[in-house]
Amino acid sequence: MFASCADPETLSGLSWLTCYLTTGKHIAFYWAFGTVLLLLAVTAPVALLFGFGGAVAARSRLAPLSWLGKGYIAVVRGVPDIAFFLFFVIALDQGIEWLRHKAKCPDWDQPIRQGNDFIVCAEAKMPLSTSAQWVHEVYGFWLAVFTFALVFGAFAANVLYGAMRAVPRPQIETAEAYGMNRAQVFRRVIVPQMWVYALPGLSNLWMVLIKASPLLFLLGVEDIVYWARELGSTKTPQFTAYPHGDWRMWYFLFLLVFYLGFTRISEIVLDRVMLRLTHGQATLGSHKRTGPIGMNKAGPP
Repeated sequence: MFASCADPETLSGLSWLTCYLTTGKHIAFYWAFGTVLLLLAVTAPVALLFGFGGAVAARSRLAPLSWLGKGYIAVVRGVPDIAFFLFFVIALDQGIEWLRHKAKCPDWDQPIRQGNDFIVCAEAKMPLSTSAQWVHEVYGFWLAVFTFALVFGAFAANVLYGAMRAVPRPQIETAEAYGMNRAQVFRRVIVPQMWVYALPGLSNLWMVLIKASPLLFLLGVEDIVYWARELGSTKTPQFTAYPHGDWRMWYFLFLLVFYLGFTRISEIVLDRVMLRLTHGQATLGSHKRTGPIGMNKAGPP
């Protein structure tokens, strides 16, 4: 990184540590924190979208659609996350390549399944073997995002489904009495009010998502856990010009501090969101209640 770091064997003390912490491998380690934050920033809204769709489907009056929504919630929530991640990413990747193989190589006369091997034509590989390294990394990242969103979307669907059912029935009946149809009641009464009931569950789910981000390592993405393990346990020059002892404890301690700090910041933000959502709503010691269509009315003295 610096000209003075050209010969690590001549360094010692603070200069050695400074050069060690600014190597290319450590820069990749620092960038990996951005990868984790980007994963969370993208996955959270996508998972919420999956969850909302699953909750709406589960409460549908159409039996097949309701079965689909409830089945999605039950199946994904019933499988351990790590097993689902390892299975689904492989299945999705091979499914994409199989479709591309059928479209691009119709004259292929060899079986795709050959023992334990899954073999498709070169044009069907996803991404192509000739693609740049960043293409492979982006592809792996978006596979991870989709998998995370699908898994946590099922949990979000369960939370939102319960929140929709928690909206007081009298408010729905009052909206219907005003002449609103089912879609209007859902859009104007249920959806705006369900977030108060859903936020505690969604907050817990956000915390679980943060803690699950190290599973990126299992999906082939070089995240902070990957680099912490590699950099902390490295003892040979093949990986770095700065060999050292087993420092994994210090690297993972750094990750521990990072995750504790990030979850604490999340708690503060979520508490403020909850206060904003519940502002003006009825509490056990309050004399104010919220009317059926969002109007505040004075309660009994």
